[in-house]
Amino acid sequence: MFDKILIANRGEIACRVIKTAKRMGVRTVAVYSDADVKALHVSMADEAIHIGAAPSQESYLVSERIIEAALQTGAQAIHPGYGFLSENAEFAELCAKNDLVFIGPPSSAIVAMGSKSAAKSIMQEAEVPLVPGYHGEDQDYALLKASADEMGYPVLLKAVAGGGGKGMRQVWSEPEFQQALDNAKREAMSSFGNDDMLVEKYLTQPRHVEFQVFCDQHGNGVYLFERDCSVQRRHQKVIEEAPAPNMSDELRAAMGEAAVRAAKAIDYQGAGTVEFLLDVDNSYYFMEMNTRLQVEHPVTEFITGQDLVEWQMRVANGEPLPLNQDELSINGHAFEARIYAEDPDNDFLPATGTLQHLVPPAENAHVRVDTGVVQGDEVSPFYDPMIAKLVVWDESRERALARMARALSEYQISGLTTNIQFLYNLATCPPFIQADLDTGFIEKHREAIFHDSQLDVLGYLPMASLYLLLRREQQNQSSSHSDPYSPWAAVNGWRMNQVNMHLGAIIVNGEEYELPTEEFGTGSNRQYRINVAEKTVIASGELEGNRLSAQIDGHMRRAIVVAHDDKFTLFTEHGALDFSLAQPDYGDADDDAGASDFIAPMNGRVIEVLVAAGDQVTEGQALIIMEAMKMQHTVTAPAAGTVQELYCQADDLVDGGSDLLAFTPAEEGTE
Repeated sequence: MFDKILIANRGEIACRVIKTAKRMGVRTVAVYSDADVKALHVSMADEAIHIGAAPSQESYLVSERIIEAALQTGAQAIHPGYGFLSENAEFAELCAKNDLVFIGPPSSAIVAMGSKSAAKSIMQEAEVPLVPGYHGEDQDYALLKASADEMGYPVLLKAVAGGGGKGMRQVWSEPEFQQALDNAKREAMSSFGNDDMLVEKYLTQPRHVEFQVFCDQHGNGVYLFERDCSVQRRHQKVIEEAPAPNMSDELRAAMGEAAVRAAKAIDYQGAGTVEFLLDVDNSYYFMEMNTRLQVEHPVTEFITGQDLVEWQMRVANGEPLPLNQDELSINGHAFEARIYAEDPDNDFLPATGTLQHLVPPAENAHVRVDTGVVQGDEVSPFYDPMIAKLVVWDESRERALARMARALSEYQISGLTTNIQFLYNLATCPPFIQADLDTGFIEKHREAIFHDSQLDVLGYLPMASLYLLLRREQQNQSSSHSDPYSPWAAVNGWRMNQVNMHLGAIIVNGEEYELPTEEFGTGSNRQYRINVAEKTVIASGELEGNRLSAQIDGHMRRAIVVAHDDKFTLFTEHGALDFSLAQPDYGDADDDAGASDFIAPMNGRVIEVLVAAGDQVTEGQALIIMEAMKMQHTVTAPAAGTVQELYCQADDLVDGGSDLLAFTPAEEGTE
C-alpha cells in the first residue's frame, strides 16, 4: 500500500478520503487555495501545500501545481475526489508521466466516457440499452433540429462533454428549440470548453437509478447495487437512497450486469457509476457513466458495509477486488440529503455568508455527517455551496426515513440561508414516503413540498419574546452602571402606579407581530403575561448562554437561541424560527430611492453582458448572465423598456444585492 497520497480536492470529499487513509495508516497531503487557508481538510491532513488563488481555475484546476505539490512532498499517488480534475484524462496521463498513481480509471476510460456521443456508441456495441436520440458528431443546427422534430417533443439537449446538469435543457415544443439550444451551448462552453450537443427523447416519468461498479486490474468486475437519485433540482440530486425502492431482484440483477458490461467494455478500473433512466414499464436505458467516486457513495457504503475509498486505494495499488459478486449483499436502507447554502424559495440560488452557528445531529451507527466546514467558516462564491451530506441508515426504508426527518430537525445552522427546511418538507411529504418517485418529483409535488413550515409560528412567538426579555435582563445585570439598583438602570418596564409593560414587535418571515407583555412577580417568581394574536399566555424561564428553558402556560420547553447581528434563530424540536426585533419607524426612510430592480441575485461573476446602455429591450429578453458556485443565472427584463446605464461588465465579481444596471420601463401603450 502507498505510504503517502495527495488529495487533489477540497471540502467534504477531501476530509472523507483523509479519514480512510488515516485508518489505513497512509499519510495524506492536502492542497489549498487562498480561500481555504483555514479549511478543515487542511487541518486534517498530515501536511498541506498552497496551490494558488481562490478561483478554481487558478488553483484546484491547475494540473501542474497539483503534480508539483505531489512531487515536492513525496506522495506516491493522487486521489482526485470528485469534480475538479477527477475526470480529466490529461491529468491522469500527467500523473503517469511523473510516476504518480492516479487513484481512478485509466485515461482511456475517461476519454471513452467523457464524450456522451462516443459513450453511446460503445454502449450500443456492449448491448446496453440506449435512449433513442441523435449522438453524431455533425453539429449543424438544421440536423439537430430535424432530429428533434423526428423524435417528437419533448426532447432533451445534453452537452456532449457535460455533467452535473450543466449544458442541459428540456425542450417541450418546436418553437422553444433554438433558444434552448443557444442557452445549452453557451453554458456548455462556459463549463466544459465544448459546446457540442446531443439530442435525446425526453422520458416524462423516468426514475434516475444508478449502479455502483468496481473493476480491478485483473479483469474482475462487480456491482455494489443501486441508488435511486430521482429527486433532483436543476438536474442535480437532492436526496438519494439505496437500494432503489420497488426494485425486483430480477431487474436489479439485469441492470447490474448491464452496468458491469458497460465498465468492462472500456477496460475500466476502480470506482465508477453507470447511470440509467428507468421507465414506468421497467424498461431501462443507459444515460452516462461517471468515471469517479460519486457524491452519494455513502449510502452504498451503509447498505453494503464496505469502504469504497479503501476499495479505490487497493485497486489502484494493484490488488484484486476485496469481494466477489456473490459475497456482496444488501443490508437495510440508507438515505443521503445534501445540505446546501441556497434558497429553495428563490429558484435554489446559492447563498454565501458565515456559518455563525453550526451544530449537526450527533453521529452514531445510524447517522453520518460528511462535511468540510466547521462553525465560523465562510461559504464563498468560489466553490460548490454544499455544507454537508447527512446520511442515515436503518433496517427498513420506513425506519431510515424517520431517522432522516429527525436528523434534519436536529440540524442547526444560522448565519446564511440553507435548504434544511426544504429537505425536511420533502422527506416528510406523503408522495416521498410512498416512494412515488421520478425525475420530475419536485415540480410535480411542489405544493406538498413548498408549503409554510410545519413550525407553529404563533406557538413559538412567546418563547422568542421570553428570550429577548431574559437576554435584555442579563445584559442589564452585566452592565457597568455604577448603581445597579438605580431605576435608570432598570429595563423591566417599571412605571410608578402602573403595570410593568414591555411594548415591542417581532418580525418573522417579513410579517410583524405585536407582543405587548406585562411583567409581574419578582426574583425567581417573575413571570410574563404575553399577548399573542388576541391570546394571552403566562411565561417564565431561564436563559443560560444560548440555552432557553421556558414554561409557557405550564408547558415546559427547551430550545437553543443563536444571536448574530440584529437577527436571532430559535432552534426547536420542530425546526428553526428566524426572527428579529422590529425597529421603530422614525419616518425618515426614503420611500422612492430609485434603486434599480436589477440587482445581483447572489455573489458571483458576470459571465456576459448582452446589452449596452441605450438599448431598447423586450419583456423576457436576457440582459446579463451571472455565474456562482457552478450555477448560471440569467437576469431578464421584466417588461419592455430601455437600459439607461450599466454598472458591471464581463468578468466582474459582484456582491449579491448590488445594482447591475439602470432600467426605465416603456410607457404604457408604447414600444
